[in-house]
Amino acid sequence: MIPSALLAVLAAALQTSGPSPTPAPGAPLRIAAASDLRFALDEVLTGFRVANPGLKVEAVYGSSGNFFAQIREGAPFDVFLSADSEYARRLAGEGFCETPFPYAIGRLALVVRKETGLDPKGFGDLLKSPTIRRIAIANPAHAPYGRAAEAALRTWRIYEAISRKLVLGDSVSQAVQFMDTGAAQAGLVALSLARAKAKDLAFAEVPESAHPPLDQTGVILKRTTSLEAARLFQRYLTGAPGRAVLSRHGFGLPKS
Repeated sequence: MIPSALLAVLAAALQTSGPSPTPAPGAPLRIAAASDLRFALDEVLTGFRVANPGLKVEAVYGSSGNFFAQIREGAPFDVFLSADSEYARRLAGEGFCETPFPYAIGRLALVVRKETGLDPKGFGDLLKSPTIRRIAIANPAHAPYGRAAEAALRTWRIYEAISRKLVLGDSVSQAVQFMDTGAAQAGLVALSLARAKAKDLAFAEVPESAHPPLDQTGVILKRTTSLEAARLFQRYLTGAPGRAVLSRHGFGLPKS
């Protein structure tokens, strides 16, 4: 017979051993999304909720590199939409997720504040102008758009000449915020975000030949407790409704 004191210890251990893998009723599908998706994904999710009224879904936006690190440390996300396919491949290789799925191709844009009167199609020559005192980009250390921006500057052979002008945002969304506030007069940011700010910012798409491709890839994490909802979302995002929204916001589309 097990002593009563031992039974009490076992009961306490069971109560504190961690959450059940079964989701709480009404638990939302949690999506970690690259910040270039902020406006496009909001629109996708509006349609997804209409098509699936019984499901709850919420998205958090940030840099892909930061989300990658958080997921490896156990962050409670169900789906990760990365702006860099390499992060998705690494998570798959380490056993964190199901097979990665491509969902978009990111586009880089050179953006200037309209008050400068400068033509963003000037690209490298424009950025050397004394009117441009600060150039906003995402931090290349963990943001795919930051790496693409740095690559474009090197392709144009001006990186060394203008590197002192660079201001780094934690994400490409923060780089756009630097321009919103006037902290930077120009930036190399996601075309999707530039389009959303067209009232105040002039922009021109950077030729894809100027930087490595921004192949954006998603994964469903194995720790999810909402697997069927995650798969429904994947099908919606990569199907006709999701592709139409992404294209309208300036993303390229992978071959279906």
